[in-house]
Amino acid sequence: MSATPLDELGAAVHEDLPAIPNSDRRWPPVTELAMGSLALIVIGGIYLSSHLPKHVPLGPAVALLIASVVLFGVNVFLLTRVRDFAWEQFFQVAKWSLLAYCIIGAMIEYAFVRDHVGGGALVVLTLSLAVFAVHVPTLVGFTVARYYEPDNPFSSGSSGSAGGPA
Repeated sequence: MSATPLDELGAAVHEDLPAIPNSDRRWPPVTELAMGSLALIVIGGIYLSSHLPKHVPLGPAVALLIASVVLFGVNVFLLTRVRDFAWEQFFQVAKWSLLAYCIIGAMIEYAFVRDHVGGGALVVLTLSLAVFAVHVPTLVGFTVARYYEPDNPFSSGSSGSAGGPA
């Protein structure tokens, strides 16, 4: 099959652009697993909150919490297996996100305690908030580290070069 004039024009326009190494890279389904796990946490939280202040059957909420923690564990395992991952950028972003989400989780926890939620429902809600507070920073850190390229002058970080492409 021969090249059309549009193919030649496209090649001429793009020949000076730097390659994007992360575009061809296969990543584990970190985002997909995290969103599934977060969905389980949200469903469990809505289930518990919809029964308050009456007695709450904890079985479904505990099952959703356990499934969410298992998905998160699988996610962390898959993430640790990634070669040449920008861990410095991951932790640089994730630690501040974790601080913010711990504060958010603490405020929500305060609302539950102030509303006199107690017993098993409070324990499950607290554990769900803890999983929530860890999940989102993991997602944010992964997203930043995934697109970090040390040789790109537009990438932030201490190991990026100040000049153009080499």
